[in-house]
Amino acid sequence: MARKVLIVEDESNIAELINLYLKKEGYETMVAGDGGKALELYRLFRPDLVLLDIMLPVMDGWAVCAKIRETDKTPIIMLTAKGETIDKVAGLEMGADDYIVKPFEMKELLARVHAVLRRLGGDEAKARRLTFDGLVINLDSYELEVRGKRVDTPPKELELLFHLASSPNRVFTRNQLLDEVWGFDYFGDSRTVDVHIKRLREKLEGVSDQWSLKTVWGVGYKFELHNG
Repeated sequence: MARKVLIVEDESNIAELINLYLKKEGYETMVAGDGGKALELYRLFRPDLVLLDIMLPVMDGWAVCAKIRETDKTPIIMLTAKGETIDKVAGLEMGADDYIVKPFEMKELLARVHAVLRRLGGDEAKARRLTFDGLVINLDSYELEVRGKRVDTPPKELELLFHLASSPNRVFTRNQLLDEVWGFDYFGDSRTVDVHIKRLREKLEGVSDQWSLKTVWGVGYKFELHNG
């Protein structure tokens, strides 16, 4: 059964983008554009998680969070343009489970949603951490470990590697990788995939003889597991 997420965001373009991505991930969603509507939909929809903007008309996010916490422990991730530590502390002390500052990458938001639901026993999504010989790819913490050491890796590189490694030996075309990693709203040169693969190979060169990033000429790329 699909997990349910209530999106509370008054900026319609942001709300719609979040909505599209969550639906693509298999979540059932509803959207509220103000604090009053948020509480109304919360009672009707009974979501498994709430994505809650702070700066809202009618009733702000702090008030909505407090009202929900009077009766329920439903996970809440606060969304806000405010990045100061005091705001983060206030949100967490009020009962929020996580806090993400705008602007954010949609893949990061999805990772937070997966992590919060799984931590609280409510997410059945596939693992966000993959382990191979000499390699750990962790999308919950957005970290890449090579031979036990953390290697600085931009989010898109990490997401690309994770996506390939999630389906070992499967060949992905550039367009498939652009759609799955960069998103269906990406409009740009498909060669950006080549650039990211090149950078990943530089970081992973010689790490293990049990796997490799392979080019399938005329088609695309794959994360290949070697026999033996």
